[in-house]
Amino acid sequence: MAKGMILAAGQGTRVRPLTRDIPKPMVPILGKPVMEFLIGHLARHGITEIMVNVAWHHHKIEEYFGDGRRWGVQIGYSYEGVRDQGEILPKPMGSAGGMRRIQDFSGFFDETTLVLCGDALIDLDITAALAEHHAKQAMASVIAMDVPLANVQSYGIVVAAADGRIQSFQEKPAPTEAKSTLASTGIYIFEPAVLDLVPAGTVYDIGSQLFPDLVAHDVPFFAQNRPFNWLDIGRVGDYWSVLQQVLRGEVADMTMPGREIKPGIWVGLNTSIPWQQVNIEGPVFIGSSVRIDPGVTIVGPAWIGHGSHLRSGCTVVRSILFEYTRIAADMRFNEMIVSPDYCVDRRGDTLYHDDDATQLRWGDARA
Repeated sequence: MAKGMILAAGQGTRVRPLTRDIPKPMVPILGKPVMEFLIGHLARHGITEIMVNVAWHHHKIEEYFGDGRRWGVQIGYSYEGVRDQGEILPKPMGSAGGMRRIQDFSGFFDETTLVLCGDALIDLDITAALAEHHAKQAMASVIAMDVPLANVQSYGIVVAAADGRIQSFQEKPAPTEAKSTLASTGIYIFEPAVLDLVPAGTVYDIGSQLFPDLVAHDVPFFAQNRPFNWLDIGRVGDYWSVLQQVLRGEVADMTMPGREIKPGIWVGLNTSIPWQQVNIEGPVFIGSSVRIDPGVTIVGPAWIGHGSHLRSGCTVVRSILFEYTRIAADMRFNEMIVSPDYCVDRRGDTLYHDDDATQLRWGDARA
């Protein structure tokens, strides 16, 4: 069939502060790390041997996923780091460099391999993508998707012939300079020979370095333009948007946890909610051990993480509360991501709970 490779060594700087204490693939969606959905999707398409390259906060990925048996797969890890004056520090090798490192170590990539970034939700028909890759006798394929011309400067753009053969790339071009609107989704299919073009022991990137090499060497390298949901969590605003879509039920195979006690309102165990004295408009998920005081208003799509406390008179609108977040009385949080330590609006602007410059008040519900 094929093997899998999940790229998970990056620092996730563009989604800080969400990645201050966790790696980007561990950012939660419906209470699960985004990478968990990827592993389940790979397993459904028969890909059961999966390598993950890790660096920043690597132990959090390894401790959560272990050897993968819970999902019916085998997971292996490749830590990328260096020893500096007795201290071991993460040092990612780049997406292609990390794969070459694994290949030099064990020869793991001995058959067709599907490569995924660990920070996006997808429902790609992997089986069909692999079949097209083999039918074209491709050495490498990149899964691409048309994006609006105004958005091309956010993506690596693929320029391909009518048969899909890739001719060139543009890295985040201005709309006036774009030769295509076909964006790379960070999903690739490689034959083992592709990694022979990656220099050993070198930081090397797939998009900016390996792909131009493939074009220069005139290998069979194709773009596949197929419809599927690709929800990329590149920035904090993307994370907010993705969760809004998920909570509205617009993403397949994403079922709400808890019990639906009213239409569009799901609740976990051990909650304290005076239903006759609150106003809750779904879709809303309320996690376990959440306490909601009288006079609270929640307008969905919203996610209230477990152990949180919404005090009397507060309003939470289209927002995400991480676990153990306390919202102070009479506060209004509108279109925000809130943790016990910080809150971020949908544009990515961050406030910290001890910041006297803001009138918003929130904190840790455990305190």
